[in-house]
Amino acid sequence: MNGRRSPYEIYWEILVYCKSPRSFTAIINRCDLNSKTGQEYLEFLHSKGYLSFTKDEEKSTYIATERAREYTALFSEMYQKLFDKIPGFKL
Repeated sequence: MNGRRSPYEIYWEILVYCKSPRSFTAIINRCDLNSKTGQEYLEFLHSKGYLSFTKDEEKSTYIATERAREYTALFSEMYQKLFDKIPGFKL
């Protein structure tokens, strides 16, 4: 592999990181995304029902939904079969 992540790897990273509530800034920093690209990924995952968005008076957060578990499990299984290792990232 050339070191670049596929969109599927980025989706996986975001969903794994968002197992607990995370702010937009925390997500883009930890998953190494710029604001524009990060917003596109988050909007896509939210539109598919994999991320839930909550906004209250103090802060806005994203959290992976129950539906995201299936994606992360299937992606991990496929990745392991292809590369003989589980997916990982720098978190």
